[in-house]
Amino acid sequence: MPIPTSTSVVESAVIKAPLSHVWHHIKLQNFSNFWSALKSSQFVKGTSDETDVVQWVFKDDTQLEVKQEEHSTINHYITYSIITAKPELSYSSVLSTIRCFAITSGELEGSTFVEWTGNFSSDADAGVIQDAKFKRRDALADLAKAATKK
Repeated sequence: MPIPTSTSVVESAVIKAPLSHVWHHIKLQNFSNFWSALKSSQFVKGTSDETDVVQWVFKDDTQLEVKQEEHSTINHYITYSIITAKPELSYSSVLSTIRCFAITSGELEGSTFVEWTGNFSSDADAGVIQDAKFKRRDALADLAKAATKK
């Protein structure tokens, strides 16, 4: 019997850089510029003019095609889904959102709060959720390094 598990993950970080420095990196096609797990990230040619689809190739040769579902430069968030994967995923779907918030007061004023969520289909098991958790943590640490470079 499978272990009951939450089918969502939420990871967050405070990055000691202004929102503009962090938001600059949050473009699906540019993730390989900061995320050390990725070998490449680029637009997929031949998709609809109305749809942004990006291929992420990880260093372990996993390939994902991710589709941008929402993007707001006003509210500083993107939402994307995985539409194809090689090798095939063990779950049906996931919808992820990255949101950035300027920290406007207190000790960390001038920093950015970043939240990266993932909502998985009910067939995702505990291993999938754990993997997503640690991948997001690693990516957020990499994003912090990139955003704070002078």
